[in-house]
Parts: sequence; structure tokens; C-alpha cells
Amino acid sequence: MRTEAVVKGLSVPPSENELRPSAHTASGEGMKTRLIKGVAKVEPGWLQVYLITDRKRFAEEHLLENIEAALQGGIRDLQLREKDLPLKDLHSLAVVLRQMTKRYNARLYINDRVDIALMVGADGVHLPETGLPANEVKACYPHLLVGVSTHSLDGAKQAQEDGADFITFSPVYETESKKEFGPPQGLDRLQAVCREVALPVLALGGINKDRIPAVLDKGASGVALISGIWDSADIKQESFKYMQCFGGDNRHD
Repeated sequence: MRTEAVVKGLSVPPSENELRPSAHTASGEGMKTRLIKGVAKVEPGWLQVYLITDRKRFAEEHLLENIEAALQGGIRDLQLREKDLPLKDLHSLAVVLRQMTKRYNARLYINDRVDIALMVGADGVHLPETGLPANEVKACYPHLLVGVSTHSLDGAKQAQEDGADFITFSPVYETESKKEFGPPQGLDRLQAVCREVALPVLALGGINKDRIPAVLDKGASGVALISGIWDSADIKQESFKYMQCFGGDNRHD
């Protein structure tokens, strides 16, 4: 993906200087300001619908407009997850999404790359189950929310012990995107995880609007998803419908 194509989709393209860390940030002053805020924690009403990017689901030129449509529909927690994107392009896209999410008072999480999260001033980072321990990240960067992907009860317990702020548990239902993690976990295993850990648990994998009541009934605090919103004909309206499952109305015209 060409960086210019990503940035071009913004209504107000960032300048060359905006794509670079400022002297203020590079000197450490910006980091001090963030650290003064203390240890980040998940607040009530956060992480109800955790939307994960997947640029391959639509044409490159529509990437930013589709993400903005989701934010307009009320999404307030967005994870940038583009594992095969070259690092330079990932950083450029993260810069743009940080600007965009700020306009909608939404939180941005970067998948796996703590360095990118810090460089763009993201709200959090999302780690794989076998990645960096959450406590190592929190110890150095307490202002970041740290999510961890889990695929078993043991993995969920370990994430909690390691100091994660929240976890995803997957795959709850059958889904193409999580086949590498084996057959669906099912609702009973989701319930076991929710009973055993005190963290917010987001159900992931095969989630649609009709399944939200069932996963919430088993103890999940929210849902994480990809296709349920990105594959819809009207992303803004579909995002609003998902948020309505939690009683939210954060739409922007």
C-alpha cells in the first residue's frame, strides 16, 4: 500500500511535518506530559464495540472513508491491525488514524507495535497471547492501555497475572479470520473465562448483532469484531446499530 494513497483519503491531509515526531516529543517533554496522567485504566462504557481494521476487505482508496464512517456511526475503540503492512506505511497510517480518532473522541490501539503506539500517541497497544508480557509494557508506559489476545482459560489467567487492562477471547464462534486458533471455543468456555478473570473480556470471532445478547449473558463486557461492520453495505449505520446494542448513541454527522 502506498503511503500517499492512505494519506490522500483524509479531508485535510497532514503536512510533511505532521508525519514526523516533533522536537517536543523527541526531547521527551511530550512523554512526561502523558505520564503525569498516571496509569491508564478501562473506564465504564469503554470497549463495548472494539473494531479491528482489515484494509483488504475494500479498495485501498476507500480505507479512510470507511474507517471514518465507522467513527461517525459511534465506534469509540479502534484497533489498527495490519500485520503485513510495511513499517513505514504502518506508521503513516497510524498517524492519520490518530488524528481521525481524536476528532471523534475515540481511542486508538495499535496491534503489537508498542513503538508505533508511542510515536503516534495512541491510547493503547494490543499484544498477542505469546507476545510481550503486559506488565513489561505497563511498567515502562503506564499511560498506555494494554489489551491481550487470549485463546484459552490459561491464556486469560496469564494475561491477568501479567497486568493486562483487558483481553479478547476467541474464537467464540466459527470464523475464517481465527481458524488458525482451532475450532470455536463456544459460549461455555467464554463464560468460564469471564468467571475466572476480573478483567474486561471482549468476545471475538463470528460476532454479529444477534449474538451479542448471548455473549453478554455469559459475562463478556463487550465484543470485538472485523467483518460484522466492515462487510456491511452501510458502515456508518451498521456501526450505529452495534453501538445501540449497548445503549450508545455517539453518531456524528
